[in-house]
Amino acid sequence: MPSRQQALSAARELARQLATLLGPEVKVLLSVHDNRSTMISFRREPPLLKLRVHHLFLEAPPAIIRALADYAGRGRRAAGQVLDDYIADRQAHIRAEPRRKATMSTRGKCFDLAEIFERLNRLYFQDTIRARIGWGRNAARRRRRSIRLGVYDHRAREIRVHPALDRPDVPLFFVEYIVFHEMLHQVFPSARDSGRHVHHPRAFRDRERAFPRYAAAIAWEKAHLQALLRR
Repeated sequence: MPSRQQALSAARELARQLATLLGPEVKVLLSVHDNRSTMISFRREPPLLKLRVHHLFLEAPPAIIRALADYAGRGRRAAGQVLDDYIADRQAHIRAEPRRKATMSTRGKCFDLAEIFERLNRLYFQDTIRARIGWGRNAARRRRRSIRLGVYDHRAREIRVHPALDRPDVPLFFVEYIVFHEMLHQVFPSARDSGRHVHHPRAFRDRERAFPRYAAAIAWEKAHLQALLRR
């Protein structure tokens, strides 16, 4: 890890390079963090681009900085794969300081995630999945373009489910599907294929499609995605 002064200098230089790539009509407000689960987050509020990145981007080569400008500044999704590969190649450099595990609430207003996890573990994984599970935090209300309904942290062995699903209008089978999906990440971790980082290997996708309500869950998500984005 660089010193604080070195990090500040590198952050200023990264912001300068991004601003140069995006042109004078965009003002880049950059902050650097050490979060291990969300490497990049941003909001476009023209003419501002508010960008938060993991400190590993302070040493990124020009090609990665261009991809970051394309992804966050121009909304080019294809650049996201370049960034994913860069992050995957540098997992060993991501600081993994011991930290006290945060309290995770499993019982929501409508669903008990511990009960769902234990039942799925017994039915489909022979009780071999070892992970904590809980509802994620309610983020500040803002306009979303995407939503992660579940996330699995490999290092902490934690599953978090988005609180937008703890609603009476969300069917149980859909919450079960999200939990099942995240449990599969422990069985089929991300892999490298022809130089690319693959989050969902073929074996993962085959097993996922074997979930009894898979088709219904995919159809429900597609039909209700816009409503979920507004929550």
